[in-house]
Amino acid sequence: MHTAYPPGPRIPRAIQTLLYAKWRGLLLDTAARRYGDVFTLRLVPPYAEQLVVFSRPEHIREIFAGSPADLHAGEGNRLLVHIMGTRSVLLTDEQEHARARRLLMPAFTGSALHGYRGMVEAIAKTHVDRWVSGSTVTALDRMNELTLDVIMQVVFGMTDERRRDELAPLLRRIVNINPIVFFGWKWPRLERYGVWKRMRATQRAIDELLLAEIARRRAHPEVDQRADVLSRLLAVGAGDGADQPLSDAELRDQLITLLLAGHETTASALSWALQELAANPDIQEAARRAAHDGDDKYLKAVLKESMRRRTIIAATGRRLTRDLTIGDIPLPEGTVVSTSILLAHKRSDNYPDAARFRPDRFLDGSVAANTWLPFGGGVRRCIGAGFSLMEGTVVLREVLGRFTVALPEGGRAERARIRNITHVPAHGAKIVVSADAPVR
Repeated sequence: MHTAYPPGPRIPRAIQTLLYAKWRGLLLDTAARRYGDVFTLRLVPPYAEQLVVFSRPEHIREIFAGSPADLHAGEGNRLLVHIMGTRSVLLTDEQEHARARRLLMPAFTGSALHGYRGMVEAIAKTHVDRWVSGSTVTALDRMNELTLDVIMQVVFGMTDERRRDELAPLLRRIVNINPIVFFGWKWPRLERYGVWKRMRATQRAIDELLLAEIARRRAHPEVDQRADVLSRLLAVGAGDGADQPLSDAELRDQLITLLLAGHETTASALSWALQELAANPDIQEAARRAAHDGDDKYLKAVLKESMRRRTIIAATGRRLTRDLTIGDIPLPEGTVVSTSILLAHKRSDNYPDAARFRPDRFLDGSVAANTWLPFGGGVRRCIGAGFSLMEGTVVLREVLGRFTVALPEGGRAERARIRNITHVPAHGAKIVVSADAPVR
């Protein structure tokens, strides 16, 4: 096979890697304008050395529909293995990945989501009760606190406040990992020093707490009567002969994965949504009416449009296990192909007036397949997508049913910055909240 890669930026690898790690949107936008729909980035490990970026819907469909044996998503995301663990559903492939999904899926069915909803509503109410009318709040901080509480109670099933108070600060450290840690994993000896040593100590402390919680739960005589995700995961795979139940080590990895995939991402999406509503009073008024009328369909459209316009996760990756042709472009084994969510969400052929915040596009049938990608796609689509949308809708209804939100005086919508692997509001999405405004 011809092994020439599609053209891309010619600047040195080290500079491309720095731009990719810190100013990804700028790098991708600039490369797309110059090189078109497909281009190659040359990066330094632990990133892919040759990263071929796609954003056209037909290319993305081809990648998502490809054989899992040919396109390894786990190998395409090895950057996270040191946090999530080798058994994470995000980092395994083929049969191992299929088994993990089979065992995890019962915890995220429609009936399971219905069972979680009441718990999420109670947590959202408790948090929003603390908001003070007329105050300026940092939405990202408030949403991080709320979604972390959801993870600990609804996912981990921790009802003991003392244990939650032990775990919460440790989980915050994992979520707020310094990007420099990613590069240190290439040299294991660095774990003896500085940020790498502190990160390993944090991980060990989390593991001790989670494994102790798993042991307590296994010993509980009525574990199958509880509604949290961990209890459901402990119950699956036993007695049906299809799959071995999840081991303690596997449960640990999946719980950390659910934390990282479902905490920071949902918090960021909600903070962006609140800031977008603050900047668009007419749309906010429609959303407040929806909150008062119980119209979750419109609130979900608000959340989806926020996740489109303010993309949280920039891309998904797949590593080719053999020579493969994608979009008539021959690529050699070992190439990592990236479906760029960031670019796909900005394409004017995907989204007319893409720069506008317009939730109605998700109600009028104009959003085509393989153009809205916050949860990936194909057999690797995030199993927590339904949970995230349910949680976000519940929180928006709670906030907008009681408050209006506005930008601070002289303020404007914030730019994004990269924290860990997510794009968050650069200054935390500051908003002014006011209670008891009548709905027009």
